[in-house]
Amino acid sequence: MLEHGGGLRAAAEQYRIPLNDWLDLSTGINPQAWPVPTLPATVWQRLPEADDGLEAVAADYYGAPHLLPTAGSQAAIQALPQLRSPGRVGVLHPSYAEHAHAWQQGGHTVEPLSIERLERAVEHLDTLVLVHPNNPTGVRFPLDTLLDWRARLANHGGWLVVDEAFIDATPADSLAPHIGLPGLIVLRSLGKFFGLAGARVGFTLAEPALLEVLRERLGPWAVSGPGRWVARHALADRNWQNQTRCQLTRTGNRLADLLKRQGLPVAGGVGLFQWVPMVEAPFWQEALARRGILTRRFTDPPGLRFGLPGLESAWRRLELALVGVRAERLQLP
Repeated sequence: MLEHGGGLRAAAEQYRIPLNDWLDLSTGINPQAWPVPTLPATVWQRLPEADDGLEAVAADYYGAPHLLPTAGSQAAIQALPQLRSPGRVGVLHPSYAEHAHAWQQGGHTVEPLSIERLERAVEHLDTLVLVHPNNPTGVRFPLDTLLDWRARLANHGGWLVVDEAFIDATPADSLAPHIGLPGLIVLRSLGKFFGLAGARVGFTLAEPALLEVLRERLGPWAVSGPGRWVARHALADRNWQNQTRCQLTRTGNRLADLLKRQGLPVAGGVGLFQWVPMVEAPFWQEALARRGILTRRFTDPPGLRFGLPGLESAWRRLELALVGVRAERLQLP
């Protein structure tokens, strides 16, 4: 399996720092998660029910009439390549590595693409896979551009697959309202914006016929009863969502400013993370880890992704650690 953020127990063992003493900035998950109330006992005691209202609430939240709940977006990422004959798949690079991995495992020829190559590549691809905004770079594309690529792919039976895991803070940028167009598939998740990664709830938005094939592939009870209950209530909580969007705008800018003050070359991001490409990423990751701060390192291109600290004490801890690492770096030959 591929490496991901959040490997806190392994880091605690490696650096011999107790688990509770870590500040985990490696995941891009909202540290101020939707407050989950006590669940009714019946949610744990009965099988998940498809008529519990989740699909209706999700359709209203996403503004899309056709969707399928899944065990996080990861379930769809792994299943979608099995629904097409092997073909040529373009994947934005760098990006969330599970996409390329899943299409390769499905027997497809995967072509990593820089931003500059996307426009021309659409003509010869069977499927184009994008994360929007991109993880880890934060790159966004105009909706008109994405819709044009969708139309050109659909002309020869192709798909545009767009992973919108980080778009909840800026819903106007989503392709969800265009669901129903041929060849358009959008993936959404409650893991990042809502901070509910452990619930393992996501949604695939697409044409009804494709969703039916995916439903058969995933089988019954794809999402647990507690997961469905939490998702239904979180998606309906508009006050929390609006407050959180405003908060993430402020905290995302605050994190970018904090990193820049310590001389780190911030090159993009979203409200939940900032992207710092640099050759010295291994040194900074190691030095921060020795101080009990976990970040997410990428190797191609080299860089670090910083998630939000959360509490004020965590913000102060990160700032002091960055000052210390910068001083340590300046002392090296």
